[in-house]
Amino acid sequence: MDLASLQHIATKIRIHIIDMLERAGSGHPGGSLSAADIMTALYFGGILKHNPKDPQDDTRDRFVLSKGHAAPVLYAVLAESGYFPVEELSTLRAYKSRLQGHPDSLKLPGVEISTGSLGQGLSISSGIASALRLQGNDAHVFTLLGDGELQEGQVWEAALFAAHQGLDHLVAIVDNNHLQIDGNVSDVCDIDDVAEKFKAFGWDVFSCDGNNMGEVYKTLIQARDTHNGKPKVVVAQTIKGKGVSFMQDNAGWHGKAPNAQEASRAREELLAQEA
Repeated sequence: MDLASLQHIATKIRIHIIDMLERAGSGHPGGSLSAADIMTALYFGGILKHNPKDPQDDTRDRFVLSKGHAAPVLYAVLAESGYFPVEELSTLRAYKSRLQGHPDSLKLPGVEISTGSLGQGLSISSGIASALRLQGNDAHVFTLLGDGELQEGQVWEAALFAAHQGLDHLVAIVDNNHLQIDGNVSDVCDIDDVAEKFKAFGWDVFSCDGNNMGEVYKTLIQARDTHNGKPKVVVAQTIKGKGVSFMQDNAGWHGKAPNAQEASRAREELLAQEA
């Protein structure tokens, strides 16, 4: 799929996010919008091997959404990929819906692991990668972390384990949008320099503009295809709320749903970017 087509899908994903959150009246727009280009490249760019017709295909690559509160972007991508009807997106956070506030692997096809508590996804992904290797399965494991999530100590325990085990089919992606629920990541508990930290822990490090589809696609391919005995991390510089002017780079939109007027304005802005 060419880059223009991928960008078109990313815009559609962002509009789904706005629609879902407006209807639900709750959820997390900022970190979902910032990750839309990354998720689109993974699922529609041929980077992540997956099969909507057989979600448990043993040859599939695994994806773990470590920052589980960004469930809207995962749901939108899974629906557009064909794991469940797009119409079901309107049930986000509704009573008895399969689309919980955080992903539930027991309810929704395409969700590998139930996530929500931050700091656990890299540990889980490392365990999956280790198990696959023991089975002789060369599938890749991708996991998406938030930058504020890197403040969790378990992340670094997992980073040590993955490097020590030489899990070079593991690709972590950091959605580095510099904001978390309480404000600037640097003010809450500074994590910079992320790239140098992972290097010190024995990882191969790649960097890109996480909201530039061309860079995202190229960098994820490079990380996936590099096998030198080290786990890989892509530090993707993104903008929280990307694509919606009044949400961009604003921590206040970490976990607040738009009202009808705000959602209408957001859709207009996103559609204008397609012109």
